[in-house]
Amino acid sequence: MKNLCLLVLITFNTLAVAQESPITLNQKDDGYRGIWYSNQPSHDEYVYKYSGGLGTYPANHYPFSIYVKEVHKTFFCYGGSDASGKTLLHMVSYFDHQTGMVPKPTVVLDKKTDNAHDNPVMNIDKEGYIWLFSTAHGTNSPSYIHKSKKPYDINEFEEIKATKLVNGEVVAMNNFSYLQTWYQPDNGFINLFTHYDRKVIPGQPSKPRRTISFMISQNGVNYTEWKDIAAIEEGHYQTSGSYGTTVGTSFNFHPVKVGENGLNYRSNLYYLQTSDFGKSWQNAKGETLSTPLKTVNNEALVKDYYSKGLNVYINDLAYDETGKPVILYLTSKGYEAGPEKGPRTWHTARFTGENWEINPITTSGNNYDMGSLYIDDKGIWRVIGPTTMGPQPYNTGGEMVMWTSKNQGKTWKSKALTANSIYNHSYARRPVNVHPDFYAFWADGHGREKSVSRLYFSDIKGRVYQLPTEINTDFIKPIRVKRKK
Repeated sequence: MKNLCLLVLITFNTLAVAQESPITLNQKDDGYRGIWYSNQPSHDEYVYKYSGGLGTYPANHYPFSIYVKEVHKTFFCYGGSDASGKTLLHMVSYFDHQTGMVPKPTVVLDKKTDNAHDNPVMNIDKEGYIWLFSTAHGTNSPSYIHKSKKPYDINEFEEIKATKLVNGEVVAMNNFSYLQTWYQPDNGFINLFTHYDRKVIPGQPSKPRRTISFMISQNGVNYTEWKDIAAIEEGHYQTSGSYGTTVGTSFNFHPVKVGENGLNYRSNLYYLQTSDFGKSWQNAKGETLSTPLKTVNNEALVKDYYSKGLNVYINDLAYDETGKPVILYLTSKGYEAGPEKGPRTWHTARFTGENWEINPITTSGNNYDMGSLYIDDKGIWRVIGPTTMGPQPYNTGGEMVMWTSKNQGKTWKSKALTANSIYNHSYARRPVNVHPDFYAFWADGHGREKSVSRLYFSDIKGRVYQLPTEINTDFIKPIRVKRKK
């Protein structure tokens, strides 16, 4: 009977996804507004486990922005909203490095939710077409793919009816979560993502299971069968990166907790990479491993935090000038907001060629204080993230800070980017092919109650600009934000 109920539930969810249809709008908006979102009420002074202006959330979505040398523009997407903040709008725009201006953003579609887990990500193919991947959060809502009708043009997008292979048969692909999309001109798209299965645990009710996987497409329309990377206990969150033809993924795992939801007890740090477009996967030492990984202790393990009772939240994965991976992440004593489960310690884990070298950077107030890692060809490391406490202390985000290291993460110097803000800043994202003038992209929002959310970017020197919330002309210059003392 339980299996029958499970089958009915899965069938219902599949039908719900299949029956939904998007509203492709292709409309211009009159300003830049981000989505405000909250997750898991905590019934204390911090109100939520995490919350705020999350237009560039989460760390498991990538990329939100791409610099294109051919047209000297940084294209970007984000989770926007209407003026009332009631619905998630998938937005696309660009920063013109030649003029220093931005156009009115394009509303591609209304996602019919206010869930920031459904935020879009983007890619650009070798012909200049912009691809927008509209994610879902689990199986209760649909996913979409859109493609610009003209190269390097944000004005009009068309929906792509994507397919995938399942047991050799071609079926519609209309559901994927936590997408990270990578494009190689000679191979096409390799997209890392999560799919949700119902896992029956003896003695417990069925619950979602987050299996991390990848799929491949030469044309962005027809995808291979989904190939699992890891499926340990209750699943994973992964954050990926790329260097040349190598695509790597860093991930944690959710342990089985009898009578509790393992989601909130994520721990351990793992790393895998592929240099042959997913045909095989290796650890950092180059040892080929059989996927999907199924045991907690395996050869992809970077650091055991589970035995120490620490949670792991992965922010970014980058590569040094020699192609070795470096992971940015933080650890804490628990999932709840507030000082009791601190410190939230930011770390880098660098593979030396023989082992993983782990160094601390700083501490911050919330588990979801997400930042990005930059490594240039001179070996200078930079981290941009909300590491200083903001106006809503211990809630998600804070004041943005740039950290710089010239000795591979052993020591760091800081530079404040924002100060005395009215809202917390959060989720600073690194563009693909990053340009110094559009270096980090993020949003702000109140940490404890619903508010407006503004979009920002900074340059490599730490100058911060706000994207205007009201636009009465076709193009406008971003607003320089002077740091308040």
